Amino acid sequence: MNAAPASLPMNSDHVIHRAEKHKLARLALFGFILVFIAARAFVFLIMAHKIPNLYFFMQGTHVHHLNYGIFLMAIVCGYSVFYRPVGRMAETVALAYGVAMALTFDEFGMWLHLGGSYWQRASVDAVVVIAALFALFAYSRSIVRFKSRHFLAFVILLLALGGFGWVVVTAGNRLGALVGPRLEELELSSSP
Repeated sequence: MNAAPASLPMNSDHVIHRAEKHKLARLALFGFILVFIAARAFVFLIMAHKIPNLYFFMQGTHVHHLNYGIFLMAIVCGYSVFYRPVGRMAETVALAYGVAMALTFDEFGMWLHLGGSYWQRASVDAVVVIAALFALFAYSRSIVRFKSRHFLAFVILLLALGGFGWVVVTAGNRLGALVGPRLEELELSSSP
């Protein structure tokens, strides 16, 4: 008599330990930051005519990289829901999720305002928020393990983050006033 194929355990709950969740979030954060920086660098180099035009056009329409991110995110999320990867495959999926989020949110301003300049401030703000959330998931303690003694540290961190946010907004506005017109000019002079 042939042995029956190995089947899934009767308990279909998908349990991931806290350390594994943090590792997956760190991989997503890594992919997110790496691809965001690479996307910005490539777009700048293409617009400055320092590298060949790598944009994809379909019947004269520029297909922006946020579309690649949306398709990749749909694949990653579908795979995660239907196959619930573990181990090395979960790590690959987490990295791909970070890549998809970077491609999509790098052009957040364009899909928020349905067009406009690639260099919109909303895109960078969205990337900072997403990266902060990934970092929070990657490096914070579990909410279950959050003790009352952590409250003071939480308040101090919250105030520090508020101060950092103010510095980023102020510096971003000044940098935008200095560099923004040149970037918009560069975008207008590049291919459609």
